[in-house]
Amino acid sequence: MTDLTRRDMIALSSAAMLMPGQLHAQDDAVATAFSWKTLVAQAQALSRKPYAQTPHNAAAAKIGYDALHKAQFRPERTLWNDQADATGVRFFPLSNTAGQPVAINIVENGRATPLRYDPTMFDMTPDNPVAQLGPDAGFAGFRFMNAARDADWLVFMGASYFRAAGAEKQYGLSARAIAIDTSSKEEFPRFTTFWLERTGTDAVTVYALLDGESVTGAFRFGNGIDEEGVHQNIEAAIFTRRPIAELGLMPMTSMFWYDQAHRKLATDWRPEIHDSDGLLVRSATGTSHFRALANPKAPHTSDFPEKSPRGFGLLQRDRNFDHYQDDGVFYHRRPSLWVTPTKALGAGKVRLYEFPTDSEYTDNVAAYWTPAKPVGGGQRIDLAYRLDWQSVEPAAQSAGKVENVLRGFSDVGGAQPNAMRLVVDFGGLSAKTGLSVTAELKGGTLLKKAAYPILGRPGSWRAVLDVNPAGVDPVDVQLSLMQGGAMVTELFHYPLLP
Repeated sequence: MTDLTRRDMIALSSAAMLMPGQLHAQDDAVATAFSWKTLVAQAQALSRKPYAQTPHNAAAAKIGYDALHKAQFRPERTLWNDQADATGVRFFPLSNTAGQPVAINIVENGRATPLRYDPTMFDMTPDNPVAQLGPDAGFAGFRFMNAARDADWLVFMGASYFRAAGAEKQYGLSARAIAIDTSSKEEFPRFTTFWLERTGTDAVTVYALLDGESVTGAFRFGNGIDEEGVHQNIEAAIFTRRPIAELGLMPMTSMFWYDQAHRKLATDWRPEIHDSDGLLVRSATGTSHFRALANPKAPHTSDFPEKSPRGFGLLQRDRNFDHYQDDGVFYHRRPSLWVTPTKALGAGKVRLYEFPTDSEYTDNVAAYWTPAKPVGGGQRIDLAYRLDWQSVEPAAQSAGKVENVLRGFSDVGGAQPNAMRLVVDFGGLSAKTGLSVTAELKGGTLLKKAAYPILGRPGSWRAVLDVNPAGVDPVDVQLSLMQGGAMVTELFHYPLLP
């Protein structure tokens, strides 16, 4: 989905030793008036001009992980380092995974001053390839440091990607400003210019100008961090240059290699490897849809038609270290990412796109909102939404939620030698008797079903389906537990792979 992988961003964001100090905006630069209104006008004016791609720095192609690690950002050059809070900013040089520079400005009292790239910001020897970038190479991106300056909590770098650490100080999935034609021939618009404004203790606003072949846009990110994680209030004004077949708004990308239901894919020694394990969609009607993630044999798209949903997100529900046994990158600590629209979205759908992967280094999952109305050229689209990067799930729900998904071969035998068994555990239920399972299948035959409380696990029920596939394609399963004709759990969705 992009040449810049999650691992690249981790490697880049680790390239700094930590000491006190500070950095200021370019002393000899001319400050100009700046506001959200002027940024929106700039994005709109840019949309009326032909797209001009920012050139790659040719020297950046030679800069890999080792060179970046040896060209650490000097701690004493940290922006706003004189503030004893989580607003200190450090910057990244260009590299082989981020070779197009971005312009960065510092906003104070309604005026913006450019921040000039300076090679002396980085601690490196003359033979380091980073030194060959040139005196005006520009930055690849930036990150915000915590108050202790021993870890970062928010990174902007690469196309329109950004990512945040959750309450457990661990990075995982990524977000981005926009997704275009993700499930076909994807286009990657990029942030070309940023404006940074410190707006309070542990709070900073990032403004960004987006530019691409199909769109331009103005984005305002109000960023903050607390004990629950990182929170962002986002506004956007997007302008289309031409019609877009598949416009993805509020997009996020993640990695799912395998879990306990995909054991045959587990070529690694660890029992599970994934940044996220499910998509949750909260409908305006109150229904919660949970789609467990999969690693399909071919690209797979799942749509959830909605009208102004309450929210959606990619979750890491399984937070048990024993299920991963990873003491290096700590998959059980990966944050979940939840979108709450603060401006009604209208009709459209949440789309989940998955494609195959055989490693943990490729983000193979994307989720985003697609409007129902066709998107033509010359349109303006206004968005307002909140992103929460945290370990806990969004506002509590009354329905029982999916806790575990397992699969294997059925024991029906006979004329159905390829029959599969799907097991789904639900938690948070008060009923001890009287629940039944209802299921709908597309592409297969339901052989039998059952629901029963799990012995020794109060509040947990197990739904079991035996399914005979119609061929080699996935069987789309939808099931829930019912009581007296009412659904008492999330509506579970799953592509059961033969």
